[in-house]
Amino acid sequence: MNDEAKSAGAERRTSSSHSPATSHSASTRRGEFQFIRSLRDRASSRRRSTSAGASSSLVNGIGDDAAVIRETSGRETLVSADLLVEDIDFDRATTTARLLGHKALAVSLSDIAAMGGRPSFSLLSLGIPSDIWNSDLLDEFYEGFFALADRYGVVLAGGDLSRTPEKIVIDSMAMGQCASGGAILRRGARAGDHLFVTGSLGGSAAGLRLLQRGARVQTAELPVHNGEPDSHSVRQLLLRHLRPEPRVGWGLVLGEEQLASALIDISDGLSSDLHHLCQESGVGALIYAADIPIDPTVTEICGRRALDPLLLALNGGEDFELLFTVPSEKVAGLPKTVDGVSITLIGRITGEPGKVCVAEKDHIWNLRPKGFEHFKS
Repeated sequence: MNDEAKSAGAERRTSSSHSPATSHSASTRRGEFQFIRSLRDRASSRRRSTSAGASSSLVNGIGDDAAVIRETSGRETLVSADLLVEDIDFDRATTTARLLGHKALAVSLSDIAAMGGRPSFSLLSLGIPSDIWNSDLLDEFYEGFFALADRYGVVLAGGDLSRTPEKIVIDSMAMGQCASGGAILRRGARAGDHLFVTGSLGGSAAGLRLLQRGARVQTAELPVHNGEPDSHSVRQLLLRHLRPEPRVGWGLVLGEEQLASALIDISDGLSSDLHHLCQESGVGALIYAADIPIDPTVTEICGRRALDPLLLALNGGEDFELLFTVPSEKVAGLPKTVDGVSITLIGRITGEPGKVCVAEKDHIWNLRPKGFEHFKS
């Protein structure tokens, strides 16, 4: 946050109906610039504890009008931005501030991983309604943010802070690096390439459906419906949606060893993101329904809740797994797992541009992009 942040003030409103944590008094009232200074101190302490990498190339961070980052010869900088808007991208009533802080960074780290890069810096801008300014929500939000940032050595280099009328708006930017010419783009797939995906699919979409049906998390560990026989499974699915894990390790391996020919993260859903990749590469794809790694927890509980596991895996967004293509001669060089996360061969790239199909037993059908779109009519 620079010292000229645009907040119109930190005046307190009497209503606290929108906030999960609004217990505060006049004695806890804080000023905007005091908060920015405390945030700068928190970010600086983390920089000092980081011995190399991003921390050493940050010349100047929070406190001025812009961050100063030292460039490295032979490297390229990757920059990604993600916008999270309350009631569109998240619901304050169904998450916690700590989980929201984690997700705000996770979605941007996933973008850097999807380029085969190493994340280094973050810029985070927040628009906050005044009724939560003096609550614990901001502190908890940054606890979740910094916990994930520390895992990957990501330094918070700046951002902005403003007041919004009612809803929270989060603008999360991430910066990373890769070798010159080493970024893995969506346009590199070729006919004959093998198609892989990390982890499992459908868990986030199932978690969202459960939230929509009333399931809640009281903390990051415990769902409200803890009396149900499958409460552990419900918790797992809720957290797949509320606390996604960016596949940073796999992105680094694929990028640094140049194993993938094309790469994208599954944020909008497998059906949509596979179409994105094929469109950019001018190719088609054939995937096998039986080989799609559906989250086993989805399969376990979907029958009792009238949810189709395959459709959730194909069309459900925000799994933030990596979808990538590998030339035949490089398949043998792929590791089995990275950071405990395995990969699955789900199909191949074809020479029929724009034609994406699913083979299910003896039937082959066209896969249409049915993932999330902000302005779908």
